[in-house]
Amino acid sequence: MIKESGGGPLRRGVARFMVVCNSHYMNTASEESPASPSEKLRGWFSGRMPSDWFTGAPEVTLDREEITVVGNLAVPEAAADASDAERAAAAEGRGRRFREETRQHRIEIAREAEHRFGRKVSWGVTCDEKKVMFTTFSVPVMTRLRQPERLVLDTLVDAGVARSRSDALAWCVRLVGEHEDTWLADLREALRRVEQVREEGPRS
Repeated sequence: MIKESGGGPLRRGVARFMVVCNSHYMNTASEESPASPSEKLRGWFSGRMPSDWFTGAPEVTLDREEITVVGNLAVPEAAADASDAERAAAAEGRGRRFREETRQHRIEIAREAEHRFGRKVSWGVTCDEKKVMFTTFSVPVMTRLRQPERLVLDTLVDAGVARSRSDALAWCVRLVGEHEDTWLADLREALRRVEQVREEGPRS
């Protein structure tokens, strides 16, 4: 039986061993970068869905209310002399078949995701570069606009571009998304880095 007083060599050795272990643990933890909410979400859907649904990892997009999952389907085989219309019809048929065959399974996954992440789930597919959404979730967004901004919306309504001010506002948002795709992508990447820094911050 080994017995020592307060500052003996055995106790000092144990203390040094504990310091080294704790330092190694802290360094290892700091090296591991925590996943962002978007990465965790993509990982969850990739693991939850059957591996034979899509040709690769699905595109998963989220905001405060909705999760959108879009997967790529294999392009149907067609004759060498098939017209563009025939190929488009084949791609549409492939998307319809996927929608019907996976409906019940997708509903189960969506319910589980809604319970887990607190957001609605929408599905879509891309086949032969054509994107089709099965479901979409529209959310009203309230805003205050000054007269010059309201006049822009009214001009779009008067010109027949939009049916109402809300429709005109949605049209403006879609237009920005189409023509400023690179800028928006850079902005989303910056926000992703902000999320990562927050995750790495001290815990209360």
